[in-house]
Amino acid sequence: MSIRRKSWCSAFFALACTALLGAPASAGDRALLVGVGSYQSLPPKFVLNGPKNDLSAMQTLLTDKLGFDASSIRVLEDEQATRAEILSSLNTWLVDATGPGDRVYLYFSGHGLQVKDDDGDEEDGLDEALAPFDIAEGATDWEGAILDDEVDQVLERLEGRAVTMVTDACHSGTISRSLSDDARTGVEGARFLPRPNAGPVDQASTRGLRIDLALVDKPKLVEAGVTAWSAAAPYQVAWEDARLPVAERHGVFTAAFVAGQAGNVADANGNGLTSNAELLEYVKAQSAAYCALQDKCGNLDPQLETQPQALGDSAVLPEKRDASGNWQGTYQKVGNQNVAHPAYQDADAVNAASDIIGKTETGDVRLSIDGPTKMKAGDVFKLTITSRTGGTLLLFDVNNLGKAMQIFPNDLAQKITPLAPGVPLTLPDDYYGFDFEASGDGESVFVALVVSDAVDLSEVAPKARGLKIELNAREALSDIVARLQKTWTDDLDRRGIRWSVGTLRYRVE
Repeated sequence: MSIRRKSWCSAFFALACTALLGAPASAGDRALLVGVGSYQSLPPKFVLNGPKNDLSAMQTLLTDKLGFDASSIRVLEDEQATRAEILSSLNTWLVDATGPGDRVYLYFSGHGLQVKDDDGDEEDGLDEALAPFDIAEGATDWEGAILDDEVDQVLERLEGRAVTMVTDACHSGTISRSLSDDARTGVEGARFLPRPNAGPVDQASTRGLRIDLALVDKPKLVEAGVTAWSAAAPYQVAWEDARLPVAERHGVFTAAFVAGQAGNVADANGNGLTSNAELLEYVKAQSAAYCALQDKCGNLDPQLETQPQALGDSAVLPEKRDASGNWQGTYQKVGNQNVAHPAYQDADAVNAASDIIGKTETGDVRLSIDGPTKMKAGDVFKLTITSRTGGTLLLFDVNNLGKAMQIFPNDLAQKITPLAPGVPLTLPDDYYGFDFEASGDGESVFVALVVSDAVDLSEVAPKARGLKIELNAREALSDIVARLQKTWTDDLDRRGIRWSVGTLRYRVE
């Protein structure tokens, strides 16, 4: 697409299919899986039945899908998972036995908690922590917890490795309105240990409701090159599936996390590649579906902390093949990765846009043009967007060379207010002073994002670049989606930001 007074051309290109044969695990790859369901000194009300099943599921994922050799995986379960043994394994099994370029995988299933911060590095005065088998209740706080500071020190020593950390626990205080009355006595399936003897002194009044004064201060994992998955957002509780028989229970997050990588259920755009963003959206949807059926669950928004540019990367190797056994799509390695297990992207920039966004299109945002979607260069057209929910519109045109134009917001459309529910918006309107004109050759896609919450997006989608600057599509969309994945904190029910997506492909010949 081009603006008549400013040409923006594109050309068709294709990339030969990259052979994606599974490579053997590197000798330095290491995984540490920790699951604690029963605790040496805790009362029965805090027993978790899911960690043992979580560990089994994660072992299968690592060996069958992620290319880890069984000998490279260490499992610590219940009485094996003492504070001393976990810390020892973090240092000897993960740090000392690996080197730059190796993969390191750390997984924890069990109770999370908070304890008083003794070194003054936490603004809220509380350290987030994990509960080992031998954690004990002290007079005023937990004793023997593994602090986030201790984990951070290990992560610093893993510089240069490809580190993935997955936590099916929560570190928040008494959080949601439905849980607040019961958390101190324990709630079935909640993976959180309340602070001993917590009282009103530990609480703050906010908008007439009382919540624990505890903000989760995550370490700067992204800057350290760590990809971190967690079961819940700050101020949310992680859960295990209490609907199942005791022997079959598992973490709600872990079950969805494994299922999303075991097949193509999370591949929202059906291009044969499950991206990190698609996996996150799948896990969020599964978690929300569970919470919708539970009285005390409230909101549940799993989190992914990673570099924005990794959102469109493969979570697992592409698997989908056609009837002849060939890869369905064309994939390329991310960057210049010369490692045993590189990440991949869809080489088709139009397909890659959906991988980065991750969401399944539900029809909430609909796009149409006033003519056929197969056009000739020079054809003039208008684009109409209709959203079921109101919100701020971000509109992009992505071509098959991986270039994008930000159509909206822009400085020329200051009269347009946020989209109203169900009210079509047609661009360009009469006051624009120009038309949209088809240009270039090949397939392109319009991408419309409608953000219902009042999120400041001026840094990732400034008006000044609208209709003026040719963008790198992968980078521009990644920065925006990474911002939209953050937690919405303007009310007590901490939740994900509300936004929806619609796309429309068209071809210029």
